[in-house]
Amino acid sequence: MVSLAALAGLAVSFAADLATGPAMLPLGAVLRVLAGQADDPMLTAIVLHLRLPIGLMAAVVGAALGVSGAVMQTILANPLASSYTLGISAGAGFGAALMIVLGGMLPVADMWAIPFGAFAFAGVACALVAGVGRLRGATPELLVLAGIACLFLFQALLSLLQFLASPEALQMIVFWLFGSLMRASLAKAAVVAAVLALVMPVLLRDAWQFTALQLGDDRARGLGVRVDALRLRAFVAVSLLTGAAVAFVGTIGFVGLVAPHVARMLVGEDQRHLLPASAVLGALLLSAASVASKLILPGTVFPIGIVTALIGVPFFAWLVLAAGRR
Repeated sequence: MVSLAALAGLAVSFAADLATGPAMLPLGAVLRVLAGQADDPMLTAIVLHLRLPIGLMAAVVGAALGVSGAVMQTILANPLASSYTLGISAGAGFGAALMIVLGGMLPVADMWAIPFGAFAFAGVACALVAGVGRLRGATPELLVLAGIACLFLFQALLSLLQFLASPEALQMIVFWLFGSLMRASLAKAAVVAAVLALVMPVLLRDAWQFTALQLGDDRARGLGVRVDALRLRAFVAVSLLTGAAVAFVGTIGFVGLVAPHVARMLVGEDQRHLLPASAVLGALLLSAASVASKLILPGTVFPIGIVTALIGVPFFAWLVLAAGRR
């Protein structure tokens, strides 16, 4: 029932996302366009070519970030873990900035070069964290420390690139780091959806092992779980999901932190239900943030990364205070 209610909320938010923008459209007109019954070519162009890619991208990126956050919190036994807080998104940001800077010196200014750089360095960041864990034994505490070190490393490298970049490249880097859905297209949304469709069944196959891992490493091993191999597979999955998500829309924080916690409060700790619920709630959160980004100032679209931060910071504060009371 919870998942059905979340899906219904996502459908409402998705329709609102298509209807809102600098030119507000009646919801009935949007539904007629989607049904192929509209006669106005301008209305059809606005909905299908401008707003539909943004709405789809918000949904699939939010789902990918929600799932990756749930997996990170489970394998690291840390309620504050996410791809954003552990440096994977920072690695993606550095990769995108590197491609932008190189675009002024080398012939790499292709529309897919920046997403490729972001995707590749998200994988590098994830590999660094997992590699450090493999050297000393992949304990959750060590992996968290490695993730924090990775976060500061890529932030420092990103600052260096910003210092060296030309004014034009610096402007592009800053805009990309804000996080925005304005560069969305149906092809890019299809790439993120394909990665999500490939990774999600693998994670669901390991759902019972993730549930067992919440009892602790020793008890999970006693139940037959190969803990180190499970964490390695999880890191690969998180790398793919995060890389695909942030490659096209930039750095978006707090979705991977907030969505799994809300899902956990609604469906519990069973990963068979938690992973799908995190995906749906992540999609709902980012879709709602997309709507809010168009309504804050009429006629202006706020970068969605700012909107998610404004939503996520109060939740983060509440989470820390609740943990302190416990």
